[in-house]
Amino acid sequence: MDKAIVTCALNGVLTNPLQHPVPVTPEQMAASSKEAYDAGAAIVHIHFRQQAEGMGHLPSWEPDVAAACSEAIREACPGIIVNMTTGVVGADVSGPLACLARIEPEIAACNAGSLNYLKLRSNGQWAWPPMLFDNPVGKVKTMLDAMKEHDARPEFECFDVGIVRSVGLYLGAGMCETAQYNFVMGVASGMPADKDLLELLMRYKNEASTWQCTLIGRQEIWEVHQRAAELGGMLRTGVEDTFYLPSGERTTGNGQLIEALVQCARNAGREVASPDEARAILGLRGAA
Repeated sequence: MDKAIVTCALNGVLTNPLQHPVPVTPEQMAASSKEAYDAGAAIVHIHFRQQAEGMGHLPSWEPDVAAACSEAIREACPGIIVNMTTGVVGADVSGPLACLARIEPEIAACNAGSLNYLKLRSNGQWAWPPMLFDNPVGKVKTMLDAMKEHDARPEFECFDVGIVRSVGLYLGAGMCETAQYNFVMGVASGMPADKDLLELLMRYKNEASTWQCTLIGRQEIWEVHQRAAELGGMLRTGVEDTFYLPSGERTTGNGQLIEALVQCARNAGREVASPDEARAILGLRGAA
């Protein structure tokens, strides 16, 4: 079985850094990436946050912020592969496109379909106002065209089985040349974090394509990580996705989570890939 490519989901989009161990500044992002890199991560998936005091819980699409963050990470972690978010609600994608052009990541996340993004509290009230995370085909194509222009490999974020199947249609329509899947499991209104469902998804992805899971939840997600390792997938975790270790304890940061994920790989008889080995497996161009 191939070596396991490990991704650290460094920080996410809205989690409050005053409440959770989420890096926001370039210095914090570099330090947290180094912990993950030293633990075995070959890829770091990054979001950008506003840098003004008290605003770090909000996203930023300022190219200068993106450049400062990515440069700090690359300096702290020689050879690491940068995977950049492009997710944005609404038709205006100018911010993600500007950041993509500025930092030229080797991988860029491409949200592959729309989802009613919902969550209920225990009292039956909405955790936030129901919202549509809109990713119609025209928006997806705009993102893919920009990724092709900047030689960034698209990683398709798939929130349900229909979106997984849509990726095959994008390939058939010539919208992209390759498909790298990220099965997002654990969103309340999307696919559950379920190892049995994960096995079924193998039937519906492009046979030759690489894949991984984003598993959102607590201690219960780790049995699905283990099954992903056994099925030969890439592996991903980080404080964007969870704050909980397999023991049920809260993590102090990304390094602990990556250590636990590497153990899942080794439990399955796999060692982890270095950044250069990951590039070879994925056919990436190398850092700009």
